Amino acid sequence: MSLSAEGISQFFKRLNERRLSWQFSLRRYLFSRLSFSMVERAALAAWLLRSTYCGRVRAIGVARYETGRVEVGLTRKHALQTMSAHIRELWFDERFYAGRALKRDGWNDLLEVARQLAGIISQMRASDPRRPIVLSPFHYISQYANIYVIDEVRRELNLDSISVVSGVPRDIYGNDAAMIPSIRVLYTYDEDGKDSRNGLGLRVIRSLRRDGVAVVFSDVPPFALAKFPMETTGVTIGGRPARLHNGVFRLGAPLDAWLLSFYLRFENGRFSVRVFEPIALARADAPQSVANDIEAARKENYPHWLYAGHPSVYHFAATR
Repeated sequence: MSLSAEGISQFFKRLNERRLSWQFSLRRYLFSRLSFSMVERAALAAWLLRSTYCGRVRAIGVARYETGRVEVGLTRKHALQTMSAHIRELWFDERFYAGRALKRDGWNDLLEVARQLAGIISQMRASDPRRPIVLSPFHYISQYANIYVIDEVRRELNLDSISVVSGVPRDIYGNDAAMIPSIRVLYTYDEDGKDSRNGLGLRVIRSLRRDGVAVVFSDVPPFALAKFPMETTGVTIGGRPARLHNGVFRLGAPLDAWLLSFYLRFENGRFSVRVFEPIALARADAPQSVANDIEAARKENYPHWLYAGHPSVYHFAATR
């Protein structure tokens, strides 16, 4: 009798797995067919619907907008775009992943962004071939959008692979390693959420020396790493004392590396890029220069800022 009950249980388990797999495949197919403008409108509609019955969704959206109104003078014109950004980010991520999985990833806007960045990097390397470059996407629009651009930059530079330091959980929408095999992801924690940064700095330095380019998200706020011991450095953002994570300066200064920061924009259904002036990481004023770029990006592109609405962001008290 027990064997029969177990057999029935296994049968329904497999049936449920097949149903979920079919639903996942259909969802991926539908996402791959949507334009980013349609995804943006659908995310807004989803937020408006969910906010009517889910207090958490509503509170996150309102916090994003109210913080922007106080911090950067955000107007009501951008209220709904700002409040729905969390859903838009997740759905943009899924759209990118679905497009890559089903070979529908020829996004000309982002290809042009990658060509622009690769051109700047090539000019910098031509003027000083021995000086490594830390490419730094800021946290806007979508994490997968940044990864897609980085992969295309790698292709334009004729690199076999490129290293990216990331704290984003892996394999959210599928097998990341299979989807982006040329991206060598250096995670800041392991699959169990434990700190795995031992040797991370050495691996980044090796990548910089080998390839001449590596990717570090220099605008990550200290609160995102609050679970682990960290070093921060004091700066001023928005006229107030603030702190930045010290990792990119600690890694880049000994190599006299450049930091090339940029952020993605999405307006009227099209992607574009804002590239900042390179920063010499060995300079004493490098942290404040990065802070100035972070502040400029926040003012210029707040509705698409992935960290919008958090109560501390860079105004983080700890010195270590």
